[in-house]
Amino acid sequence: MTDETTGALPGDPGPRGWRAAAGAALYGPGGFYRRPEGPAGHFRTSVHASPLFARAVARLLCRVDAALGRPAVLDFVDMAAGRGELARGVLAALPAEVAARTRVYAVEITGRPAGLDERIVWRSEIPEGVTGLLFANEWLDNVPVDVVEVDAAGVPRLVLVARDGSERLGEPVAGAAADWLARWWPLPAEEGLRAEIGLPRDEAWASAVARLARGLAVAVDYAHTVDTRPPFGTLTGFREGRETAPVPDGSCDITAHVALDACAAAASAPYPASPPYPPYPPSPPSAPARVSSSEAAHGTPGTARELPRPRLLTQRAALRALDITGARPPLALASTDPAGYVRALASAGEAAELTAAGGLGDFGWLLQPVGVPDPLGPDA
Repeated sequence: MTDETTGALPGDPGPRGWRAAAGAALYGPGGFYRRPEGPAGHFRTSVHASPLFARAVARLLCRVDAALGRPAVLDFVDMAAGRGELARGVLAALPAEVAARTRVYAVEITGRPAGLDERIVWRSEIPEGVTGLLFANEWLDNVPVDVVEVDAAGVPRLVLVARDGSERLGEPVAGAAADWLARWWPLPAEEGLRAEIGLPRDEAWASAVARLARGLAVAVDYAHTVDTRPPFGTLTGFREGRETAPVPDGSCDITAHVALDACAAAASAPYPASPPYPPYPPSPPSAPARVSSSEAAHGTPGTARELPRPRLLTQRAALRALDITGARPPLALASTDPAGYVRALASAGEAAELTAAGGLGDFGWLLQPVGVPDPLGPDA
């Protein structure tokens, strides 16, 4: 029996903003990210494409280690860790001396996978006072956001969505969301144009960077900048390796590309005493964040930390700086070491996929050093 006013089924909240709907569908009870098969059962990231990616991240961690002066304890935080694939790969790729000093954290909402290396600490929240590398591979694109659409009068309105994916327009965008839209995704007054309000990603990233005492925070994701915003947004779904319509019923991943330039600016903004968005989407998604800070690491709430300038680059450029180029091995190797040539050729193919134009190579990398020089800078 449905509600006569809204048509909603019992227990169905009815049409609501995409942020609330996607948050429940992804992270609520029975949500997509709580399924036993994990993200790898539905889509392939750079981590799954090749072990070269984990080796490159391990190489980056070693550079951060050197910039920190090789501390007694070096932290590596794997955000949105899935089933711990990247954490395992990085730990395995580290030199023995570095691995012995490294404390690995995997941050994920699901329970610890069986058989995971006991050296990996499994957590649902980012630890405080991180000294090392915080690495967020395809995390921010799954921080739910609201979607807006321009109506016939040229007014951006919140898009409301039902559990079956059907949409209608709600109230005009106002307040902080309107301010964000005006600065980071200005929409012409043309009916049907759409945008995703990236404010939750900005504040999630700022909260993550605030947990870093010294070192480097990196976000890797599908991305666009203010000069290249897509006119109709990027909201989509993935199910069993295929792109599909985004339906907030828990059956598929729901993702949207990230305004990494806005995230970069947010990290150096005044650190909020009580951020309205947590570093990881909670269940339910509207639950308030509890983010503590020490004045020594983060400064007094409401003030800004002095942070080095962030940097945006493509995955192709980042991996090349970490010696992943995709160059084919010399043909002469085929006659002197045929097995070695085949291995090198396979590795080159994997590297080419990770750095390919129009594919994984176009991903954005946002680098935010804290208290150290940029480990991928010209002087690294």
